[in-house]
Amino acid sequence: MIMPFLSLYIESFGNYSNEYVQRWAGFVFGVTFLVAFFISPVWGRFGDRYGYKPILLITGFGIAISIFFMGMMHHVMGLFILRLFMGIVTGFIPTSIALISSQTPKEQAGKTLGTLQMGTVSGTLFGPLIGGAMADSFGFKYTFIITSISIAIATFGVLFGIVENRKKKTANQGQCYSRKDVIRKIFNHRILITVMIIALLIQVANFSIQPLLALYVSQLSKGESVAFLAGMAFSATGFGNLLMTRQWGKLGDKIGHEKVLMCLLILASIFIIPQALATNLWELVIFRFLFGMAIGGMLPSITAFIRREAPIEMQGEVLGYNQSFRFLGNVLGPVLGGVVSGYGGITTVFYVTSALFIIAFGILLYSVRHDHRQLKEGY
Repeated sequence: MIMPFLSLYIESFGNYSNEYVQRWAGFVFGVTFLVAFFISPVWGRFGDRYGYKPILLITGFGIAISIFFMGMMHHVMGLFILRLFMGIVTGFIPTSIALISSQTPKEQAGKTLGTLQMGTVSGTLFGPLIGGAMADSFGFKYTFIITSISIAIATFGVLFGIVENRKKKTANQGQCYSRKDVIRKIFNHRILITVMIIALLIQVANFSIQPLLALYVSQLSKGESVAFLAGMAFSATGFGNLLMTRQWGKLGDKIGHEKVLMCLLILASIFIIPQALATNLWELVIFRFLFGMAIGGMLPSITAFIRREAPIEMQGEVLGYNQSFRFLGNVLGPVLGGVVSGYGGITTVFYVTSALFIIAFGILLYSVRHDHRQLKEGY
């Protein structure tokens, strides 16, 4: 609800240059994920030991409080500090993934996590439209307040509506993995670390344009209600996600999540280019929709692969490290987008994004072939 107009909100603080707004939009957007990069494995480890529901409650109420006070800000630095605090309590969605993953059979992981992703995507779809419309109607402040209330209601839903069924550990499962054991497991498994690096590149590519999208929409539309139109551009991606994310997960369960991920990386690279060439808003919306269809299956594919490869006793922490890679991408993406747009314009960011998807495809292809070659040599 607040992402489409975050750069516009910074613009409302004073008479700033476009370069200043673009730079601080990247910083404000990215600082949350920079802090979350370090905190996410900690939440995952706590979840493995004490259960995921308490983590959901802490992060849910924490996010609600931080967003509430964002609506009270009148200067960039205050907004920056609140976004920094939000990074400490960011973890609701990855914790949800770990909760569902820990209680899902491996052979159904793709479909089930794809279904869970539909919930996240539905918020991506409707949130920007609602938030953009409200911002245009009665201002940014009340949009922040309503967003915080919505998150608080959702967290109360967790408190009263979710029962976590923790599995009893057998004698073989009773061991407690240290942080070194978890890190060693990740780095000794070539494809496991590869998909985490790819998760980072995906987030860099995806988030490099997001803080600038409202400004790009304002260039294309030349009209009023920019926040709502930016929300529509955001939601087009979410709608494409919603249509395909579960189907990609089911396909991955059948043919392998690595194959699906390679296909999606190529499609995303192709559909990002026409966005840079768009001459009007509707062209941008159409290709954001197609782009959303491609990226919708990436997260379930990566998560399902981790679910398949990581021992159940350390899955929360392994998913936490994967989330850290994604958060790092969320940090680097806006910064990269701000720097690139400052030198070459916003359209240049789309070309850089496309190249990142191609690089991620190449890394995954090399890793899969190397893994298969080692398997043959073993026989």
